[in-house]
This record gives sequence, structure tokens and C-alpha cells, in this order.
Amino acid sequence: QYINLKLAALGYPYLKDEKSTPFLEIASPLLNTFREQSRLLSNHLSPINKRIQDFINDYLKDVIGEENKKLPQHTLDIDTHGLARMMSIPPNEDIYETDIVRSYRTAQGILHNPKADKRTTKGVFHVCEGGLPIPNDKKSVPKIAFARLLEAALNPPKELLELPFTASQDDKAELFVSLLLRPTVVPEVKGVIDEKSMEIRFFVPGNLVSNLDFVESIFGNAGDPNIPENDAALFPESWTGHTGCVILATHLIHTKKKDLGLPHFNDATERQKQDGMCWKDENELYNDGGAFKITARDERGVVITIIADNYFGYCKKEVKTQISYSANLYGLSEEEHAGGALAYPSYDLGERFSLDDRFPTNHLTFAGLVSMYTNLLTIQPEGYAIDNLHQNILYVPEDADFNLFEQSITWTNDGEQKSIKLLPQNYYILPSGYKIQMRKRLNGSHWHLTGTIAEGTFCHKPCTVSGGGKSEISKSILDAMLQGPVYVSDLSSDFERIEAILEKDFSKRFKNKFEYQKAPRTILDPSRSLGSLIKLLTPSDEYTDEYNDWLDSVPQRIKDVVYIIKRRYHIEWDQHWKDYFSVDQINGEDGNELRFGSRKLITNYLRVGNDTNQAWRIFQLRQDFYPASKVQAEDDISASIVLPSSQLEYLNSNYKNSSVKMLTNCESRLFQRPDDCVHKGYDKQGEIDLSSPNSFFSNFEPLNRDQVREIKDDTIGFDLYTQPVKDLINNFLNTSKPDYLVVPSEPRLVNGVPSQNPRYLQIRPDISNPVEKYLAETCTRIYRKIPVGKPLHQPGISVLPGRRNNPADEKNNVPPLAIYNPIHYQELPELFIDFICSITGKSPSITC
Repeated sequence: QYINLKLAALGYPYLKDEKSTPFLEIASPLLNTFREQSRLLSNHLSPINKRIQDFINDYLKDVIGEENKKLPQHTLDIDTHGLARMMSIPPNEDIYETDIVRSYRTAQGILHNPKADKRTTKGVFHVCEGGLPIPNDKKSVPKIAFARLLEAALNPPKELLELPFTASQDDKAELFVSLLLRPTVVPEVKGVIDEKSMEIRFFVPGNLVSNLDFVESIFGNAGDPNIPENDAALFPESWTGHTGCVILATHLIHTKKKDLGLPHFNDATERQKQDGMCWKDENELYNDGGAFKITARDERGVVITIIADNYFGYCKKEVKTQISYSANLYGLSEEEHAGGALAYPSYDLGERFSLDDRFPTNHLTFAGLVSMYTNLLTIQPEGYAIDNLHQNILYVPEDADFNLFEQSITWTNDGEQKSIKLLPQNYYILPSGYKIQMRKRLNGSHWHLTGTIAEGTFCHKPCTVSGGGKSEISKSILDAMLQGPVYVSDLSSDFERIEAILEKDFSKRFKNKFEYQKAPRTILDPSRSLGSLIKLLTPSDEYTDEYNDWLDSVPQRIKDVVYIIKRRYHIEWDQHWKDYFSVDQINGEDGNELRFGSRKLITNYLRVGNDTNQAWRIFQLRQDFYPASKVQAEDDISASIVLPSSQLEYLNSNYKNSSVKMLTNCESRLFQRPDDCVHKGYDKQGEIDLSSPNSFFSNFEPLNRDQVREIKDDTIGFDLYTQPVKDLINNFLNTSKPDYLVVPSEPRLVNGVPSQNPRYLQIRPDISNPVEKYLAETCTRIYRKIPVGKPLHQPGISVLPGRRNNPADEKNNVPPLAIYNPIHYQELPELFIDFICSITGKSPSITC
């Protein structure tokens, strides 16, 4: 109804339905008045549109006959997130097809398949002359050609203006649709600088409204540009001062070079010949009829880009480019093509765990934790605490003993032993910030304890080309792990070899005699960790040749069983460890699968790629290995600022860097390529995401019920999917609408071949799962003893970046780093207001 109201207010046809039509008929006098007022104000532009129009007028003023290019008037503004998605397909149909895009309503969202399933970078980037210098790898375009391309872009063919929302009726709306974005350019650093953004205006013919759905899903919707609250110039403290404009015009690929005013080959310069900005045949198409984008910009801070394609990636990359442009002009900030995550090392702790001196400590007791973070938690009578925000986060004393067999956590409180139930849905935090969880193993039948250290490492991969592995940094390798049984050759003989290893004297293994241990620890000594044992049984240059030769003679399966015994050993066993391990009897003989108590033991493997026979390449992992806990911080586009380390508190003292980079993710949704989903059930997170409601897909195959039923009838293949996909398929087959479904393993078929570029928009993991981010920050805060309310990196003094040096400023003796703090005019004395207004001839509201 809101879309219909906006269309009717602009004087365009709207969707005739039972709800909207009676209402709009009643409102017609009001709408007529609104349209008449709009007609009288037809030359009025919103503040951002005026900034863009003024730039166009000035930029093209020296191109005779091409200087009066007007932005689209009376566009349908997407002022609320979600409108673009609703308008990208007729409400009463499940499909919308044109020669450049096919859109489908699916059971879990919307699927858009553009004409091209992937973007190309060859010959795509064109820059108009007359602005900033043009790199040699970009095509230099004469200003007259840009002017005529702009004119053509602003006057698309009628069929391109058709709005899909009304496409199912005879009376169709044909218009431009627009959107305002405010992407981040400078990250906020508390006490140093507020977050700053630029403004970007999108104009697209109605047929391409799905592109606006895409970009607003990633960068957000900045609202109605006509409302003062959305005028960036009125809030300079949050604006970089730069303005962008993007116009989609897929029809420009049919434009002829001669019609754009480009010279004949014989009259062209060497650069024009190199860049193809000339013609020999008067029918030659611009850029050989291929996709391209052309940009006009200069040092004033306004950039205009025309994109002659509707592939979604071009829109995202153009916003990225304009953020970079703004950061470069603003100074002291940077846009980074980067991926990254905070990684917190985690470990498989087995079935029992209690803290000892091998783990990082901040020397904080439970009493100190409660005293320091009173506002963070609530103490319980038993002597533990519950987080005030998340009831499943529990804080336990430093002497807590975790026992998976008894499913209990015990400690001593005032001389009495206290206990609570160990539950898998809870997170348990020690006073050092060390985090314990009870988890199911990969095979789903056994449980174990995992531990995660309190302070992570920010893995940041900048300056990355497409396909360089940015997204992979933030993904857990848990989905790539397998589990299998632990084998022994012959239990009795293998145990004899293991016993000899346990009793071996390791004190003389070092080449350097000064490293001999005076009192060597045995393998089963509680003070020796599993990591220390693994190092002990791994060849090293530090060891003698004789010792390394002995290590090489020990089969890996023997070492693995030694690790397993060490991991499960309890001091009360003494020398009777053999009593706890066994094998099954098969046909009266010993089997080969090792058991611990009543359970078969399992070990972890990692599968990496596959060979030419489609077989997985498998590698065994350490017994204590568990994938790092990760909090994604970046995926593709980041904004950063560099500050001196001396001005920040609570930094890790192990890093001696003189400066620190502070950054933020510019995206709220990530344009992911779920390559591994073609292997059913492999990418578990991908299958969860692709089964979620209200999803945005591109380059997947729209499957009808007959096709989905075939997938369901493939019983063996269907069983490989994770439960979310199984539920999705079953629910789709049990309903009659909509007509299409996206299945994660079925990418779009292009010329009969599956696309290598299936995509979807994933809600940023730290937004969709905020408890993981909260846990990571809380554990780090506790470990570093940072008070509640203070940022993890607390600045000591303020540093305000200013604008870059301008030659004109230097000539006129203008300070290069001038900072102006805006204040509201009502805060000023009335006499002073009158004085300023008398000088400027402006009203108080403008003068402020």
C-alpha cells in the first residue's frame, strides 16, 4: 500500500488491488494537491541532488552543447529498507523476466539471475578526462563522450523504465527509482573521532530496482534525501564532505563511438588509439559492445559513475571505489579491500579439566572478578555468577573442576564443596577469561570439553585481489574436519611398545648438553602438557641424530595412542592405565578399534581438496586440536584509521608497534559465494544461511516442484543434506506457493553448465549471532582487567584528522589542518547572530 501511495503521489500508475484502490480514490484530492505543489517545485532539488547537479553543470560547462544534463526528476525514492525487494517482482506473480534479468520469488526469499553470471574486469574501467589524473591501466575518455553517455543514461528506452511491481497489468509504471546511501569512510574511535561517512545517490531505471535491493541490503538505507535530517551538510561532524552518484544504464552497450563524438582513427591521439577511443568503421560500438563503467571526478569531492551493466558485483565495487575516493581526499583514513577476523585459539580438553599454571593468567581471583565487574554479573548463593545480559554465560571460580562423566562443575566455597550442572547450552568463564564449553563431537554421539583463551589475534588480510581468500579467513574449518576410529595393530604388542616409551629416559635428547634436564619429567607427569608431549615425540633440529632416528622408527599409530593415553590419564590410575583401554572381540580374536571404557575412541582428521579421482585428501590432526573461535571483522570492504600506540591504553604489551590500525566493516551483509555447498551437507553454515527466510540469491537455479521432488526422491543424496535443507525441501513440497525454491547444491545452469559464481547475501555473523562477539569482548576485557564502560582500546588524548593540504590553501595562507566545530545558532548570543547575518546576508539557520 505504501508503494502504491508513493506511485500515486508521483502521478504514475499503481498496482490495482482490493486494498489500495479504494483508499487512493478517497485520497485523490489530497494527492492532486501534492502533485500540483510538486509541479510548481519541479526545479527544486534535494540537497544532495543539487550538489551533484551543480558539479555536472560546472564539469561540462566547457563542452559546447553538452552542458545542460539534468538529473531525473520525480524519481521514486526508496526511503525505507525492503521496498526495493518488494518492487523487484509483481506481487501477484512468482517470476519476472526481461532480456537482462530473471527474478523469481522463492520459498525462502528472492532470486535474481542477471544476464551475465559473473563480472569481467577486462576493459571495464573508464575515466573521464578533465579531473584527477587517469592511471595508465584505465581507459581515458574525452569529456564530450562522457557528456553524451550521461545524456543517454538519463534517457533510457521505455522498456528499461518499466517497474516490475506493476508489470503484470496493462497500465505500467515507467520511471526512475533512486536510493540514498551513507557508507562509512572513517571508523569511530571513542574519544578520538566520530564515525564519518560520505553520501551516495543511486539512480536506476525501474527495471533494475533489484540492484537497489542489493546495495541497500549491504550498506543500509539513509532515508528520504529531501528531509533535512538526512542532509549530510547539516551534520558536518559525521560527513567527510564528499558526494557520489551512480547511474545504471545497461542500454549504453549499444551506443556507437561516432555518436559519442569520438574521433576517427586517423585523427586520434596515441592514448585514444591505445584505449580504443576512436573508430574506423562508423558502426563500431563503444567498448566493443561490452560492459563498462565510466567515472568523472575531481578534487572537489564529487564523483559520478555510469555503469553499463546490471551485474550486482559492479554496484558493490563502485560503492567501494567511491569510499576509497572519499578516504583519499579526506586524508588519514583508508578504504581497504580486506578480509579478517578475531581468532581465539581453542583446544580439545577431553572429558575433565581444571585450571593450572600452563594456561594464561591475569592473576585475578573470583572475588576480584566479582568486585571489578559488579555491573556485569550477578553473584549466586553457590559462589558463581550469571551474566546480566545473557543468562547462559556463567562465571565460575578459578578452582572449578569440570567433569564430563558426572556432568558437573565443582569448587570450594567457604570451606564447602559446591557444584552446578555442566550443560551444553552454557558458556563458563574463569576469572582469567578462559572460556569452557561442553560440545558434541563431530560424529554426534560423543561429548567433550573445549577451552578458548581470552585474548585473540586480529587476522587482517589487506590489499587482496578477488579470489584471494578474504572470506576464508573468518570461516571455521570445523566443516572440513572428519572423525574416524583409533586403530591398533595388535593390542598386546602395541601396549608393550607404548609402555617402553612411557618409561624411556628423555633427558639426553638435546644436542646442547646445557639443555639436559636434571630432573626429567615422565610422559604421564601431570606437569607435562599434551602439547609438550607432542613436541617431545616430534623430530627437531634441537635433538641429537640418534634421538631423531629413534623417533622416526616409532610408527605414527603408536604415537597417536600415546597421546590418547596422556590426554585421558588421571593420577589415581598410577601404573594401571592399560586397564582402561581395550578392543572388541571379533570371531574370538582381538579387533583393531581401540576403546576407552565402554566407548570406541575417535580421532580428528582434516580433509583438504581432492585428487583427480575425486577422493578427499585426509590429514590427521593433533589430539588436542579444536578450531579457533572466530569473530568476523571484515569480509571485503573496510574503513580504517591509523593512530599512535602511545595514545591508546590497554594494548597488548607483546606488540611493540609504534602505531595501531583501527578499522570497521563497511558492510552489514556479505556477498558470499558458497562454493562448497555443491557437496551436500559439507558447508553446514552455508546450508543454514541458504535455508533462512527473506534471503537474497543470485546465480542459483530456480527449481519447480517436480525438480525438487526428484531431489527428495534421491534418498541417498537427500540424506546428505543438513537438517535445515531437509526441512526447507519438505516444507516446500507440502505447500502450493510460491512456485520456486533455491536448493544450496544447485547453482544456475549457464549454457547447460553449472555457474561457478553462485552468490547470496549473508547477514554479518557478528550481527546475527551477537552473543559470540559479546563473549569474545567480555573475556578479553576480563583478561586485560579493563573496566566496564571503557573501550577495549581506550585513547589517552584526542587526535583530530583534518583535510589534506591544498595548493590553493597554501597560496592563501589557509591552515592545512583547520578544524571547525559546528554549534547550533540558538546557542549563540542574539547580538552575535545579528552581526553574522549582517555580514553574510544569510538567515540564522543557514549561517549556523
